[in-house]
Amino acid sequence: MKTVIIGDIHGRQTWSAILIENTDAKRIIFVGDYFDSSTIPYRDQIQNFKNIIQLKEHSSIEIIMLIGNHDHHYFPDVIKDNMSKYQSQSSQAIIEAISENRHHLQMAYQFNNILCTHAGVGKTFLDRELGIHSWTIENIANDLNTLFKLNPLAFKFKNFGIKTDPTGDNIGQTPIWIRPISLMLDAISLKDKIIQVVGHTQMHNIPTPEEMGSGRFYFIDTLGGSCEYLVVRNGNIDIARLL
Repeated sequence: MKTVIIGDIHGRQTWSAILIENTDAKRIIFVGDYFDSSTIPYRDQIQNFKNIIQLKEHSSIEIIMLIGNHDHHYFPDVIKDNMSKYQSQSSQAIIEAISENRHHLQMAYQFNNILCTHAGVGKTFLDRELGIHSWTIENIANDLNTLFKLNPLAFKFKNFGIKTDPTGDNIGQTPIWIRPISLMLDAISLKDKIIQVVGHTQMHNIPTPEEMGSGRFYFIDTLGGSCEYLVVRNGNIDIARLL
C-alpha cells in the first residue's frame, strides 16, 4: 500500500499536483496547518481546505487530515491566543469552515511503526497529559485523538515562564508546537520504537534522519521550499519531490 505524507499547506494548492504524480497512492496524510498564509487571501485558503474535505468525502483514497497550530486556534472551543499569523479579521469565516468539518480532523495518525503529528510527540507531554505509565507506544495516536476530543486546550502553546522559547523550542511543548531540537531530546526514549513524521518547522529540503543525527525523525514542512514529501511503500520511506 502506497502512502503519501504532505507537509504544511498554508493555503497552497501544491497538494493537488502531488496527488496527480501519485495516482496509485491509497492513503494521503496531511500534517496540518491549512490556514494562516501571509500571501494567499483567506477565502482561497478556506476553499483550498474545503477542496481537501471534498476529496476526503468522495474519493476512494483514504485521506487523513491532522491538526496544526495554525488550525487549532480557530476551533471554537479553543481560546484565541493571538499566536503568529492569526487572521483576526477573517477568523469567523475560518472558524465556521473548521466547525462544519471538525469530524474530518484529528490530532494524530499511526500506521505500522510510523507516528504522524503536526510537530511531534515527546515523553514529557505524554506523561503530563496522559499520566506516567498510562500510555503505550501502540496507542499514542488513539490517546492523543481522545485527549483532543475531551480537552482541546491541552494542545495550546504552554507558557512555562520567562525562559519559555516563544517559538515552542521546549521539551514540554505540545504535539502541535514542539520544535525539532526539543523533540529529538525529549523523544529519545521513543525513537527506537517509532518513526515520527512531522511538519511545523519550515525546512527547504526534508533532511534525512541521518542528517538530523536522529535516525527516526522526518521533518517535512517544505512546500514553501523544495516541495518535497514522503512516500511510504512496503515498509520503505522515500523522499520525493514535486516535478
